Amino acid sequence: MGTLNPLWFFMKKSMTVALFGITISDRYATVYSLTGTSMSPTFTTSSPGFPGYLKGDIVLVEKFCLEKYKFSRGDVIAFKSPSDHKREFVKRLIALPGDSMQIPDTSDILKIPEGHCWVEGDNKEFSLDSRHFGPIPLGLVQGRVTHIIWPPQRISKVERKVAMERVRST
Repeated sequence: MGTLNPLWFFMKKSMTVALFGITISDRYATVYSLTGTSMSPTFTTSSPGFPGYLKGDIVLVEKFCLEKYKFSRGDVIAFKSPSDHKREFVKRLIALPGDSMQIPDTSDILKIPEGHCWVEGDNKEFSLDSRHFGPIPLGLVQGRVTHIIWPPQRISKVERKVAMERVRST
């Protein structure tokens, strides 16, 4: 019976830490490991000398912005794919609900519907974004990317870049 007590203590502590971690990740902040080149040069997907799972930028995604959808044009956001909810994307927020914007490479003007936003990758040639699937529902947004936290030489705050020449707010 003496070996059961330390094992029970370890299991209780492990479960407490796990529940605390899940709560923080679910409500306040989480981290994403980025792959793909759609947000290049803002984010990189290869750092020489690091193991495979640490090759790209790892970013901090804060979730406080989800309370009342407090986003700004130019923020980088993480969201679920509108066509496959198992996939997650990180893109730049170009237009908010009610904004009128010029669709890239056309002269067409689109009014973003209520409850939706328009997102695009910084590397437009290699980005699957709103130009392909249209405005995304705000309910798919997982949070705002605020900082690069890995690799150490790239630790920094993520800059907001606004495309004001294409968007008019109402």
